[in-house]
Order: sequence, then structure tokens, then C-alpha cells
Amino acid sequence: MRAMVVQEFGGSPEPAEMPVPAAGPGRIQIHLEAAGVNPYDRKVVDGMLRDRMPFDFPMIPGTDGAGIVTAVGEGVTDFAVGDRVVGKAVAAPLGHGTFAEYTAIPADSTVAKLPDIVGSIQAAALPTAGLAAQDLLDAAALVPSQVVLINGASGGVGSFLVQLAAAAEVQVIVTARPDDADRMIRLGADEVIDYTRGPVADQVRAGHPGGVDVLFDLIAPAETFAELIPLVRPGGTAYSTTFAADEATLHDHGLKGGNLTSTGAAPELRRLLQRVAEGDLVVPIDATRPLTDAAQALSATGARGKTVLVI
Repeated sequence: MRAMVVQEFGGSPEPAEMPVPAAGPGRIQIHLEAAGVNPYDRKVVDGMLRDRMPFDFPMIPGTDGAGIVTAVGEGVTDFAVGDRVVGKAVAAPLGHGTFAEYTAIPADSTVAKLPDIVGSIQAAALPTAGLAAQDLLDAAALVPSQVVLINGASGGVGSFLVQLAAAAEVQVIVTARPDDADRMIRLGADEVIDYTRGPVADQVRAGHPGGVDVLFDLIAPAETFAELIPLVRPGGTAYSTTFAADEATLHDHGLKGGNLTSTGAAPELRRLLQRVAEGDLVVPIDATRPLTDAAQALSATGARGKTVLVI
């Protein structure tokens, strides 16, 4: 099968012919039609999990993928050949991802059938970013009329989170480039902070001297996250997805939250797919590219939503 592979940690994906993975016991084989691209994929290629999970080389990167089930292994009852599905390929050993024509993943992992109305390109952009946004929303337990600040709203996670927060009937403040402000408003933001004009904390404080109830930070290093913490009212919540939160500092400010690692699984993925099917959630696709553009897609910065590789 056609695939994009790296030969070592830190390498750049290159085309290769690889064996088609079999649907072993408990697994489903998927003929992939599209693969979502995530910053996480680049981190895996660079060796983020090298000491935590076994891995194989040549390594096929890619976490998110959508396509059609072409084989089911022994013991699989929830899926059948011909099912349209989307899922995450994160099973050990690493190196058998979605930047390929086929993948084989455990049937009991984060994988779900697609509603008829949801296309493969839409679906492939959903799992990692959408589940992270949903996990943040669930963790914060938002209450209507709260004031929520999303720092770094333009990317995949942020674009989903803006919509989910707006649907929770809170006031949504986001940071974004000025040329992305209109898109943020269309997704549900009430206010867009232009981070190129000066410190975000100063701008938020000027417009909201009483502070905010919830901070979701998707991009900041520890020092920048610490500068935003005083904006959150005592009793509020602050979450970082970049492991920038210091729990002692949050405690000192009387805040809940911390560093969030997404744990969303198949039930949450099905919930997101239903929202997409019903038109309540827009999948923010910034670009579609051929599979052979995997290297450029992984190294790109400044995305406004999701990039999807078409296979």
C-alpha cells in the first residue's frame, strides 16, 4: 500500500510501499480516505513517546483517519465490512498510523461509525482536536452567562472549543489575529482580542476589569500562562493543554483546573459526530492536501482550523 513513513525519530515523512496491515483478533482494517493532521503527530515523529510506548520503523505517522472497514478480526461484533468509520490510530506499537491507504486498529478503541451525512474529510478532522475541546468543556462544567477566555482559538482545538463554549451560553472572548476575527465571530465568539496589539492580559483587563470565570489556554508557555492567571476570578477555572499550569500557583489564586490531557473515547466521539450531523458543530477545515504533502502539512504553522490529507 502507499504510505508516508519516517525512518527515524525527527525524520521527515517520505513516500514508501508498505504491507497492508491485517485485521488481527479484536481489530478492524480500514481503507482510509482521509487523515487529519495534528501538532501531536509531529511530536510523536520527534520522539515524544519513545520512552513510553514501543514503536516500529519505518514509522507511519498520523493519528486521525476516516474510511471504510474492509476486514474485521476474530471477536469483533460492533463493526462490519462496509461500515464507514472514523477513529484514532494510537495503539501500541506506534508506527502504524493513518498517513497510508490502510490502517488496522482495535475495535474497542476510539473509533465510531459515521452518520450518512458526514463525509470522510469532515470526519478525519474531528477526533483529536474535537475530543480535546469537548474534554475541556466537560472538565470546566461551564454555567450560562460565565465569561470565558480562550487563548489561541484559531487552531483546530480552539475552533471547536469556541463553538462548544458558545453553545453552552457563556460569553466567549478569544485571542486571534485580526484577519481571523470574522471567522471567530462566525464560530460563536463574542469578542476577539488582537494579540498582536500588545499583552493579552492588559487588553482583557481593560475590557473586563472584573476578570473572567474560565481560562482555556491552548498555546502559552508557562510564563505567559502565569501572566493570564490573575485575570481569573477566585473560585474560577484555568486549564492549559500545553502543560503550562503550575498547580501551586492555581491554588494560591483560589482556582480549579490544571494541565489537561484529552481522554475522550468512542462515546464522546459519537456525541461530536451527532452534533456535526445535526449541523450544531462546524468542522473547521483550513486546507486539504494530497497524502504526499504530509511533510509540509506537519511542519506548517499558523493554521486556521484543520488540515486534512486526502488519500
